[in-house]
Amino acid sequence: MKFSELNVAEADGAILAHTTKTETFTIKKGTRLTAEDCERLLKAGRQTIVVAMLSDTDVHEDVAAKAIAEGLLGRDVANTAAFTGRCNITASADGIVQLNTDLINAINAIDESVTVATLPNYARAEAGQIVATVKIIPFAVTREVLDAVKAVMKTATMRAAGGVISLAPFKPLAVTLINTLLPSLKESVVEKTTDITSRRIQSVGGHVQQILSCDHATMDITDTLKIALARAPDLLVIVGASVTVDRADVVPSAIVNSGGEIVHFGMPVDPGNLVLLGQQGTTRILVLPGCARSPKLNGIDWIFERLAARLPVSRAEIMSLGVGGLLVDSPARPLPRAEAVRGEAPEDIRRNVAAVVLAAGQSRRMGSVNKLLEPVDGEPLIRRTVSSIVNSGAQSVIVVTGHEGDRVKAALSGLDVTFASNPDYADGLSTSLKVGLSRVPPQCDGAVICLGDMPNLSKPHIDALIAAYRPEAGQAIVVPVHKGKRGNPVLWDKRFFEGISEVSGDVGARHLIGTYAELVTEVDFGDTAVLTDLDTPEQWSKFLDTHPT
Repeated sequence: MKFSELNVAEADGAILAHTTKTETFTIKKGTRLTAEDCERLLKAGRQTIVVAMLSDTDVHEDVAAKAIAEGLLGRDVANTAAFTGRCNITASADGIVQLNTDLINAINAIDESVTVATLPNYARAEAGQIVATVKIIPFAVTREVLDAVKAVMKTATMRAAGGVISLAPFKPLAVTLINTLLPSLKESVVEKTTDITSRRIQSVGGHVQQILSCDHATMDITDTLKIALARAPDLLVIVGASVTVDRADVVPSAIVNSGGEIVHFGMPVDPGNLVLLGQQGTTRILVLPGCARSPKLNGIDWIFERLAARLPVSRAEIMSLGVGGLLVDSPARPLPRAEAVRGEAPEDIRRNVAAVVLAAGQSRRMGSVNKLLEPVDGEPLIRRTVSSIVNSGAQSVIVVTGHEGDRVKAALSGLDVTFASNPDYADGLSTSLKVGLSRVPPQCDGAVICLGDMPNLSKPHIDALIAAYRPEAGQAIVVPVHKGKRGNPVLWDKRFFEGISEVSGDVGARHLIGTYAELVTEVDFGDTAVLTDLDTPEQWSKFLDTHPT
């Protein structure tokens, strides 16, 4: 592959190295230039351009990425279409990721041009979720490199019939739940624990077929176990009124008395240390530690997941969980995982996008007038703007107030919005961005950052931005454009929220668009609405000439 600056007239068939913008059009990097592209660039005044030219021994990045991804596939995973040198591998069902880590490491060691990134081994994945991605770093790889990767993957086929990357899907799991009781244990605690445990089981595709209770005494538990085991459940879960602290404690003694055995006690995962695993016949018995009364992530979640996926769960597997098993400081994870990626194909995923409206400014260039409260077609400018956003596909609308906040709130009376007050509004736009993004609901995938003074912004503008938002396809920042000029609002994937919140002063996040150009997609609009905001008396006067109040 030859990488060089070339005369545009000679660039037909070459690959564009950098996204190129003119006043009227944009050509994204990685585009294989056509004669028409070259003619357009020449007419726009471009004489030279940086390109990559492939030789007969090169394989285009998309072709190579797809070939490698297909070679990695094992059970219950599938690859997506390749784009910009990337091909994702997704889960075909809910389940547990299984990796041949040695072979993945071997592939990554072949050449810097080829990379394979995955979720951790034994991570949980939902149907449609990306579990691995193949990324070709340059615009092409040599056939020699690709052949070397294929050789490793052929070895993988021989050494691991399941492939390099596979998924163990969750299978139906019939569960009986036993609660043991003591006089000191409140009924409300038992009910809450039963609900949390049932949700855990449901989250891995299982169902609780029977709920029993008995006194926390060896003989009572023994008798109840015999009743439960008569139905031969796949799994029997015991929640003790008092936590098991020894193999000879009350609950494990009852398991042995009923004809079962203790497989293992203890786990190098915190919280979750005091889990106990038993078995009788084909029924696994799981005695939960005290942390099971909380919905937060703990070691029993990993045990439930492996049992539901019919993966081995023995002393060896349990004691291998120590590395990465310190979960004390992990964020809370409610179960079931309502916010996890669902099973739709990427093009069918409905994105949960919020809108953040910046309405805290002092309108300094308007003199003593608060432009947001000035009338446009009989209503305050801010209400005109926000009404359009509320009626769009944005799932929630956060309005950041500051200067004359009470008046702005009054102007928006009756609209379904959430207000976020910015006491530091005088310190610039960045402070409002930080406040607004902090109020975006955690279930949202991204947010449209809107200015409050855009009188021609309409529902179709917002909806078009949301429709173009496909982060799994590299479209994580969506920018509106009119005749080659970028405008507002801009839709940002939530991965950028932290970076946006770190800006300071009276600046926005435009610099991030340049930093992450490969993740930017533009939506071209045929009107000037996305370029029209009203900052000065002159802009107001020009606007009112066509929109009398």
